[in-house]
Amino acid sequence: MRGAVMSGLTGLTDSMPGGFDAVRMRRERLAKVRTMMAERDLAAVVLFDPYNQRYATGSRNMFGYFLRNSTRYVYVPQEGPVILFEYPGSEHVSMWLETIDHCRISKVVWSSVNSRDAEVAKPFATEIADLVRQHGRGVGRVGLDRCGHTHALALEAEGLTVDDVMQDMLHTRRLKTADELACLAISMAATEAAVADVERSIRPGVTENELFGVLYGSVIANGGEFIETRLLASGPRTAPWFNEAGERRVRPGELVTLDTDTIGNNGYYSDFSRTFHCGPGRPTGAQRSLYAMAHEQVQHNIDVLQVGMTYREVAEKAWKIPERFYDRRYPSVIHGVGMHGETPLVAHWGDFDRYSTDDVIEPGLTVSVESYIAEVDGVEGVKLEEEVVITERGAERISRYPFDEDLLGTHG
Repeated sequence: MRGAVMSGLTGLTDSMPGGFDAVRMRRERLAKVRTMMAERDLAAVVLFDPYNQRYATGSRNMFGYFLRNSTRYVYVPQEGPVILFEYPGSEHVSMWLETIDHCRISKVVWSSVNSRDAEVAKPFATEIADLVRQHGRGVGRVGLDRCGHTHALALEAEGLTVDDVMQDMLHTRRLKTADELACLAISMAATEAAVADVERSIRPGVTENELFGVLYGSVIANGGEFIETRLLASGPRTAPWFNEAGERRVRPGELVTLDTDTIGNNGYYSDFSRTFHCGPGRPTGAQRSLYAMAHEQVQHNIDVLQVGMTYREVAEKAWKIPERFYDRRYPSVIHGVGMHGETPLVAHWGDFDRYSTDDVIEPGLTVSVESYIAEVDGVEGVKLEEEVVITERGAERISRYPFDEDLLGTHG
């Protein structure tokens, strides 16, 4: 029987807020965006990315559709009215939000599918340029987070200077307000309930897709929104990592691994990983050894995280991966968490200069701490991960899902 080990959780996240003020959260997030704009001397930003739109205004509409169709955008001036350029027929969806002053129909709807990108770029740019002239206080610099190059060229033809502000938006979003921390905790609790449903469903003969269906169904039933990946694997498909759920049936004695990667309640990310053992019987010594190393790596790296450390110091002080497991290492030591996987990504010491930039750990930063342990020729692998928030006292867990007692070797 699988059991629960809450090692190291005593006293952690006890003060995590359980409720939030949605209006205050939206206003504070919009204020942070405008502070960034003032620092960058931007008259306005035009946000095409659905995550940035939601962060700045709280507006959400056909989220998955607009992840691949940049045809809905939000104009946010440093001073002046916020204008949503909406998909036709859905203007009513967001106009109750206090963060949006006006709604107009998008100028670029269906432009790519109808081969009209070049044709609509000028009307799009003319309208934005007119707004900047009205509200920009003489500043002609605008920021775009994601769009076609024809839009940027058309804005420049209107006399505007165009900056890419995606990294600025992510940097703005990295430190969480109290209301955002409450949303992360609420989202995590619901996702943990979904993982518990999966754990109860693990049995010989069940398919990976059936288990993933349990996870996804429970996420939706508990108020979550969608899962970004299908990272659930069993037996030999646990090594290497990143095999997605398929039709394979779980066999007795095998490991089952999953990574939640869930856009959960109120649009906030729940990102933790667990590995389970399918009975009957007990885990092998090899399985327990992999699990113990993954658990040690996560715990060590959580303890490393302290306010004032640089990202480079985190990479340097992170758990040293034994050589025979190094080639299968997870790409990051930690990565940011908010509305999705965010800033920063701190790679392992040997990869730091290739993937990471340096900055400082600050209170309010939320991250997931990663581990994946497997040998290159290994039969199975173990994936564990915890989500934490950085406080003046160190890293406090947001994820609380129990570790497997049998695999950890603490079950009598």
